[in-house]
Amino acid sequence: MNIRSLTRGDGVVIGAAVLLFIASFLDIYSIEGAPDSAEIPSLWGSGSVVLGVVLAGVIGAALVVVARALPQPRKVAGLDLGQFGVAFTVFAAWCALGNIFDPAGAFDNDGGVDNIGAGTGLILALVATLLMAAAAVATPLVPALKGSLIPAARPAAPQPYGGQPQGGYGYPGAQQQPYGAQPGQPGQPGQPGHSFGGGQPQPGQPQPQAPQQAQAQPAGDFSPFWFAVPVPRPLFAEDGSPTPIAELAPGTWYLAVEQRGAHLVAQTQDGRRGVLQDTAGIQRG
Repeated sequence: MNIRSLTRGDGVVIGAAVLLFIASFLDIYSIEGAPDSAEIPSLWGSGSVVLGVVLAGVIGAALVVVARALPQPRKVAGLDLGQFGVAFTVFAAWCALGNIFDPAGAFDNDGGVDNIGAGTGLILALVATLLMAAAAVATPLVPALKGSLIPAARPAAPQPYGGQPQGGYGYPGAQQQPYGAQPGQPGQPGQPGHSFGGGQPQPGQPQPQAPQQAQAQPAGDFSPFWFAVPVPRPLFAEDGSPTPIAELAPGTWYLAVEQRGAHLVAQTQDGRRGVLQDTAGIQRG
């Protein structure tokens, strides 16, 4: 799962789910004239409210978020998990609205509970489920909600292929061992590289040459670079297969290792390589 693929709309769904969970512990009824010491049940005291509002809303929010974070869309009975999640959130909002209008249920028919109204828990639950359902439905449609929830950090510049890591053997500025000496052992008298004149080489003594750093240049004029996509885009196999091997998610940096015409060969974090055919609007690192 990749949490960097979550959008601002998903953040609203998560916040609404947290508000719904808090509301579930508040009063389900508001009784006119009841003393402060009266024990009024919470939303957990009503099975229909728990199943139709609280659990339906929390499960719907979880399905929406999980479906967004998965690298590949999962389907159940031909529908995406995200679509199931949206349906759950709308159902929870509908049930919360019904409980607001008729909090006492069938007891209203007796005519003896006219002083019972919706409690703080029910009111907050309605607000939370309406907000959750609106965000779940509007996220694919509103550009402001499709933005990345977690900004991607700019990556370090990629090292050219064939280059040696900084501080490695042969790198300029790295400490070199005297020729013939063991690593970590100072030069011994009589060995090449040892001198008695304050460390200065003796005249006529051959000096070892430090190995030259291998300089590798990328083929052609292309240099590898990091990039991010503005919206989820499929990554196809290099053999031209029409089935995507992965999906690039917004908010995540990928490495472009080769250019093939208007397409890019990209590498994912788990090492998979594929062809990105749609390069419009990508952000270079």
